[in-house]
Amino acid sequence: MNILITGTSKGIGAALAMKYLEKGHKVFGISRSANAKLNANDNFTFLSLDLSDFKKVKEKLPPFIQQAGNMGLVILNAGILNEIKDLKDTPIEEIKNVMDVNVWVNKIIVDICFDMLEKVDQVVAISSGAAVSGSRGWNAYSLSKAALNMLIDLYAKEHTTTHFSAIAPGIIDTGMQDYISSLPDTLDYPAVKKLKKAKNTPDMPPPGEVSEKLVNAFEKALNYKSGSFLDVREFL
Repeated sequence: MNILITGTSKGIGAALAMKYLEKGHKVFGISRSANAKLNANDNFTFLSLDLSDFKKVKEKLPPFIQQAGNMGLVILNAGILNEIKDLKDTPIEEIKNVMDVNVWVNKIIVDICFDMLEKVDQVVAISSGAAVSGSRGWNAYSLSKAALNMLIDLYAKEHTTTHFSAIAPGIIDTGMQDYISSLPDTLDYPAVKKLKKAKNTPDMPPPGEVSEKLVNAFEKALNYKSGSFLDVREFL
């Protein structure tokens, strides 16, 4: 199976790419920087791309994916977290930057996939519990993930032969969590306190430990209505 994954340089994207390669699949990875371990695998094809640069995405992505012919799975994983602070203190420009990477470039990617590929079987967007929790301090990130969920739901109604889902992977120890754990204890944001407490505990496993769980979650998502938002903590 051909699999397209964004954000493969590290974290969840890298772990998923490695897991699928171990299972014998061919992975097409996109990120700004390369992952040497992935690049050493003959079944991994890499495209260096800044997903915030829409012009470059529209220019470089079509020939990159066209060589595949079809995709069994597209994983929209790349995302960014802005500074944790109140919405009133967050400039519109900062929100726009997060929305560009977490939402709008995914529209571009999906559109290109359906324009250039013969077939796309499944599309999974990595969402977050922040899309529905409304936790104070998460502002642009929560807005972007909520919009991403609706983007997936809308596409499911347009591309009825492809299965779409937005999946919250649970708490995973990534670079995003490193930032959150570095925040001062004086910040009175409940979600931040919860995540800092989970850091370096079994409640926050590293990506490599949960990659198989996520692969299973993507397969199980096919049993749910296309366009659904699913949280692995609730359906696995």
